Amino acid sequence: MNEHTDLAVDAEVLARHDRPGPRYTSYPPANVWDEAFPEARYRQALAEAAERREPLSLYTHIPFCHGRCAYCGCNVIVNRKPGAEDRYLDYVERELALLAEFVGHRPVAQLHWGGGTPTFLTVERLERLHGMIGARFGFTEDAEQALEVDPRVTTREQARVLRALGFNRVSLGVQDFDPAVQKAIGRNQTEEQTRRLMEWLREDGFNGINIDLVYGLPKQNLEAWDRTLATIAELRPERLAVYSYAHLPSKLHNQRRIAEEELPPRETKYELFALARRRLLEAGYRAIGMDHFAAPGDELTEAMDAGRLRRNFMGYTVQPGADMLGVGASAIGDIQGVYAQNAKKLSTYYQPLDEGRFPVHCGHALSADDAMRRWVIHELMCNFGVDHAAFEARFGQPFGEAFAREDPALKELEAADFIERGPDRLAVKPLGRVFIRNVAMTFDAYLGRAVSEKAYSRTV
Repeated sequence: MNEHTDLAVDAEVLARHDRPGPRYTSYPPANVWDEAFPEARYRQALAEAAERREPLSLYTHIPFCHGRCAYCGCNVIVNRKPGAEDRYLDYVERELALLAEFVGHRPVAQLHWGGGTPTFLTVERLERLHGMIGARFGFTEDAEQALEVDPRVTTREQARVLRALGFNRVSLGVQDFDPAVQKAIGRNQTEEQTRRLMEWLREDGFNGINIDLVYGLPKQNLEAWDRTLATIAELRPERLAVYSYAHLPSKLHNQRRIAEEELPPRETKYELFALARRRLLEAGYRAIGMDHFAAPGDELTEAMDAGRLRRNFMGYTVQPGADMLGVGASAIGDIQGVYAQNAKKLSTYYQPLDEGRFPVHCGHALSADDAMRRWVIHELMCNFGVDHAAFEARFGQPFGEAFAREDPALKELEAADFIERGPDRLAVKPLGRVFIRNVAMTFDAYLGRAVSEKAYSRTV
């Protein structure tokens, strides 16, 4: 079975492996972090980070949107208050200044602005935010500077200014071009709007355009989805992310606008993903990690082939930056083996900063066992395998000895044709790559504490 093989899966396999599970943007997953995590522990990690000289990664959250789409799982504020963005940027500036006091002037190798809708900000505010970051940290010469944009609201002037500021990668939310699906999710975005923005970005010299698609949305069917995929192949973005819709209405009240009976059943949802995978491979893209695709020659493709692909809260990357700063409401930092997430509400984000404290809402300091399992899960999610010699060199014990308890579960994965195990390496097979979250879950020591329909999205 190779990358281009159609990965047909029968109903019994889907039923057995379609279960709630983390996406592993972190390990342990954020929902098991300590809500009483001490802000002093985060300060300690930042102080330790000051001794390092490697470049940083920096994520900035801009929560504002004109409206909240029904499918959205992000931390979003529908803003109708004049001046709210300026007040928010004032506090982001305070947080940046506080961070710089601890970690010093380490340059940023990877910058990402997420949301919400970063292009909700005016040109002047975009320039202000970028200037605040540059003044305190600066950027490496080859820094990846990326942001998410909404084709419905991003203007011609914003596109020009973003490129002039140094942004070189843009991610466009599309989800699906089918009007019936767009109506069902409350996001009416014409194909023309997307084409127009892509034309502007190309004219301004952006050579790193990513398009986000989502499968498993209400009203989706294979015929209309195939039309969307054909349009995407014609538009030819450098990268694509094809995400599984996570329906969690008990946690996300906006998703209660979606009628559950309009969601595609498990078998259809898998067929939607399989069709996207097949069409994108036929169009010349390479499958990257769990849910990404990249054009030949893209640095993600080269990194995957070389076994040096990385992944963090900002997605798949090749950039260095072992320490990641999270700035803004709900943003997550990953510093020296310590995770810390900021408060999500603006009021609880602002108050600690008024007092000169970091707005830490929850966090987790990795144990030695956490670090070992995080490395294994990262290797699986990025490079589809674990080299036993590399593991032993890093952690000082044989892989088989460290995970003896997991051996029965690994045998089941072998029987399902998800993995193959040799004396030197555990390798994920093509079918296992589709179910990579299930493979990674084998090494998760926290699952028994948190798995439920409400805790995680389903793996199919």
